[in-house]
Amino acid sequence: MSDLRKIIIDETEVEVEGAMTLIQACEEAGIEIPRFCYHERLSIAGNCRMCLVEVVGGPPKPAASCAMQVKDLRPGPEGQPPVVKTNSPMVKKAREGVMEFLLINHPLDCPICDQGGECDLQDQAMAYGVDFSRFREPKRAVDDLDLGPLVETHMTRCISCTRCVRFTTEVAGITQMGQTGRGEDSEITSYLGETLDSNLQGNIIDLCPVGALVSKPYAFTARPWELTKTESIDVMDALGSNIRVDTKGREVMRLLPRNHDGVNEEWISDKTRFVWDGLRRQRLDRPYIRQNGKLRPADWDEALAAAAYAINGAERLVGLVGDLAPTEAAFSLKQLIEGQGGQVECRTDGAKLPADNRSAYVGTAGIEDIDAARSFLLIGTDPRIEAPVLNARIRKAWIDGAEVGLVGPAVDLTYEYGHFGDGPQALAEYAQCAIDNMSAGGPGMVIVGQGALCRDDGAAILAEAMRIAEAAKAGLLILHTAAGRVGALDVGAVAEEGMGAVKPADVIYNLGADEGDIPAGPFVIYQGSHGDRGAHRADLILPAAAYTEENGLFVNTEGRPQLAFRAGFPPGEAKENWAILRALSGELGAVQPWDSLPQLRQALVAKVPHLAQIDAVPENDWHPLPSGPMGEAPFRYALGDFYLTNPIARASQLMAELSANAKARGAAKIAAE
Repeated sequence: MSDLRKIIIDETEVEVEGAMTLIQACEEAGIEIPRFCYHERLSIAGNCRMCLVEVVGGPPKPAASCAMQVKDLRPGPEGQPPVVKTNSPMVKKAREGVMEFLLINHPLDCPICDQGGECDLQDQAMAYGVDFSRFREPKRAVDDLDLGPLVETHMTRCISCTRCVRFTTEVAGITQMGQTGRGEDSEITSYLGETLDSNLQGNIIDLCPVGALVSKPYAFTARPWELTKTESIDVMDALGSNIRVDTKGREVMRLLPRNHDGVNEEWISDKTRFVWDGLRRQRLDRPYIRQNGKLRPADWDEALAAAAYAINGAERLVGLVGDLAPTEAAFSLKQLIEGQGGQVECRTDGAKLPADNRSAYVGTAGIEDIDAARSFLLIGTDPRIEAPVLNARIRKAWIDGAEVGLVGPAVDLTYEYGHFGDGPQALAEYAQCAIDNMSAGGPGMVIVGQGALCRDDGAAILAEAMRIAEAAKAGLLILHTAAGRVGALDVGAVAEEGMGAVKPADVIYNLGADEGDIPAGPFVIYQGSHGDRGAHRADLILPAAAYTEENGLFVNTEGRPQLAFRAGFPPGEAKENWAILRALSGELGAVQPWDSLPQLRQALVAKVPHLAQIDAVPENDWHPLPSGPMGEAPFRYALGDFYLTNPIARASQLMAELSANAKARGAAKIAAE
């Protein structure tokens, strides 16, 4: 039930919800209010006092607009709407005073501060401050914290907005950061000097409104005005987080989140944010041919001719679609390989996903539906590792009162949950209990991970999950771990016998599939960006672009098509994925009917029309699977190491360090005393 209230802000009358704070009401009226501690996705602290406004008829002092609700305002003497002023002399003087206080201890090191040029304190001091200070006392100095290899601290710059404390506690679900002391002795610190144990910690860099928390790998490498900014899509997991790629020359310097309420809100995981150093290392920058057991460099003409010769001579030809392949490349490979009488398979982890049933390999729920869900059933998934940002969204629903149940090995999800058991038998045993809970408690959601599907009985487990979702009238979400998987399933890049097609094959065209082992015997053509497992097994290597180096379409785990845009160019002689396949089709004498990426997309959309609905989640018709016998073996989660899940991450020195730190932390023994 809405509670609309009229309020006059700077002589403009607006009608807003009574539960809104004044700072939100001012934004509705198009008026900007300065702030440091307030953040719309965090709890209200009300401690920076920069958002002061004047409430006419209220106390004779300015009020903090972030902490006062519209419904708390008193109407005028004759029932007129309450009046708020944001630019009166009282407000101007108050803001100047607050800014003067904030700058008392702030060091004058803007020229060497990484936040310079994109600093809230700089911007607001310019807009709302004064050009002098009445304070002559010595500035306070504070020791810097060691928060780990990702976040560099300069705590003397800290203005105690507590955004980092609130984020780590509320969103990331860790309790290592807090504020101690009073007055000038107060400081943000970590518990017993601990480093942060979270794969979302990099977000505090974006939240910090000053230069107290900056990116350690990016420090002193570039200025914001030197960078070319490209909006794109992340491929480190299947969530499809919206990101911005900042490049300097040909090199990616940093990756930042973009706001998208339906996908990642404004958070990204640490792997997404810091994997960019992996884009520079172990790159394939020219074709190679294996001769006498060793790879030797070749030119493109020779490499394409060798690939065409191998494919033409193949009796059993199989194409594999890797986890990071854009949808256009999967579609192009399918057309190429099937045109030569072969088969294409994208479920390289052996997941039992039916290719012709979108309600079974995507589900019926959207990521945004998590916010309204009152109960969750997690089957064979550890979302904290598989999709940290999605896990933070489940945590937000849990804080709002939602209940969570898990079928799978017990893990730390950063929130409390009911643990039903480790495997399919527990799922069968507690199915009716889960149905009753979800039916009685409001909107429910069943989330199925790849750990439950990459098994011989994966189809039966998926069928049981669909039965539970249908009986409870709950949404179903299949949580994928590969960014390119849903798009490849959409275009039908599947073989009848799944990965069983690989064993009898004599020629395998490997489009960036690095997560599995290809048996000895077949001639392997590898098309990819990094010298990883797939390239080591290859007899012929065709160097391709990484995800920041070509335009591509990616469909996320909820089935939302999104466009990734090119931020730079591939190194050396490497080419875009679709262009390599197009050139190879010419060598094979089966020229693909497109000469550009737009033409390829037209053919793709003609075949799969819903891929034209960019940034929309198509509704999937419900087709339940037939039930089958489920095994007794407990589930094993799809990802063991969060930081080393793909070739780009494995090429990153920073990801290797983070992985080693995580293993050391997990193995550490704590003394009894």
